[in-house]
Amino acid sequence: MSARAPWARAASAVLLAAGCRQDMHDQPRFEPLERSAFFADGRSSRPQVPGTVARGELELDELLLTGMEDGEPAREFPFPVTAEVLARGRDRYDVFCAACHDSLGYGLSLAVERGVKRPPSLHEERLRAAPPGYLYGVIAGGFGAMLDMGDQLSPRDRWAVVAHVRVLQRSQAATLADVPEPERARLAEELR
Repeated sequence: MSARAPWARAASAVLLAAGCRQDMHDQPRFEPLERSAFFADGRSSRPQVPGTVARGELELDELLLTGMEDGEPAREFPFPVTAEVLARGRDRYDVFCAACHDSLGYGLSLAVERGVKRPPSLHEERLRAAPPGYLYGVIAGGFGAMLDMGDQLSPRDRWAVVAHVRVLQRSQAATLADVPEPERARLAEELR
């Protein structure tokens, strides 16, 4: 017997074993609506589980999910804007938006310095006057060179970012009259 014979037999066994596999596409399965003797009701398709929503049958909250009301960008938020919502909005803005829009929203970021097209300042009058639903739509679907963030941000997070943008807009255009009286006195002391 030659020295090659054991190796040849081993190689043949490996090749034969590789040909004896059963992939998932070869497994027995039922086609949709096919009869089945396995289940007592004779159907292969199972009834809907109570409490679940079938694909395409979800009742949508138009305001929350689209930012639109009666075909127009919403003028109101779909839920109360609390300190927690603002904190979440700032966090999401810092992660997803500040790279291009910068932390204050002027569009003077490091990405712009390195060649990315400068986004419009969030403090432009047209964006300050835009309803919150418009800003929500831009975040969800993108606009111009801006990519859509619909896959990265949940609807509630998109609204939280819009709330944070409103805070940025207000903070950068605030006057002394906008400051509450007790804080105004403290500021006057600091400025002396």
